[in-house]
Amino acid sequence: MRAARFRQPSPLPGFGLALGTTLAMLSLIVIIPIGALLLKGAGIGIGDIAANLAKPRVWAALLLSFRIALLAALFNLAFGLALAWVLVRYDFPGRRLLDAAVDLPFALPTAVAGIALTTLYAPNGAFGQLLAPLGIKVAYTPLGIWVALVFVGLPFVVRTVQPVVAEIDREIEEASATLGAYRARTFLRVILPMLTPALLTGFALALARGVGEYGSVIFIAGNLPSVSEIAPLLIVIRLEEFDYDGAVAIAVAMLAISFAMLLVINLVQVWSRRRFGDA
Repeated sequence: MRAARFRQPSPLPGFGLALGTTLAMLSLIVIIPIGALLLKGAGIGIGDIAANLAKPRVWAALLLSFRIALLAALFNLAFGLALAWVLVRYDFPGRRLLDAAVDLPFALPTAVAGIALTTLYAPNGAFGQLLAPLGIKVAYTPLGIWVALVFVGLPFVVRTVQPVVAEIDREIEEASATLGAYRARTFLRVILPMLTPALLTGFALALARGVGEYGSVIFIAGNLPSVSEIAPLLIVIRLEEFDYDGAVAIAVAMLAISFAMLLVINLVQVWSRRRFGDA
């Protein structure tokens, strides 16, 4: 006679209620808005969307937004890894304060961040005055956009990588050293493979935040058409001009490009987990 099988207790309510609540919230927040955008885009037609996207100003804004977001995410990938490593592996005065400051972009309103960065990097600002003699202008240029996206995207990489760094056993590094491996080789062949999935996740989050960032960018960008004008701002301009078809066309293009980029990143994540997980 088989022993009676009992379900494992769960802190969540019944499966039906939990699934229904999850799907309802997901539909209200994600699926319905995206579906409405795609439906509106389908009503406009591919020809009109292509005609709107073919305009030089729109093309320049899209290219600027994704290019700067990618560059900022790549910088955050390297600097975020270094910062997470320092916060976990080293003990120094002010470490707790620095660790808490990493979360500042999460809590700080984006408009406040944009105003603060503009004040610092303007030609008469604290940092801008130091960079001006070197011929470097940050505020009201694409470089200013990059600075803003680095500011808002850095916590995503740090907070994603930091727990993984904390879980790495130092005995693994010691074993690699006893086998004759140099520090660089130990990092590249032992440590980096374990960090790769977390790094890709942080990179994807920072990239997604950078592509859609608006509040912290518009103050420091200068918003010059075809020079420092980002795509989210151009969408708002089209809406203020009652050019709803133009706004939808840009939004659909950003959605498609974002999905494609995130799909590639997720595929690389899956590959890295299989590749390094089996190693």
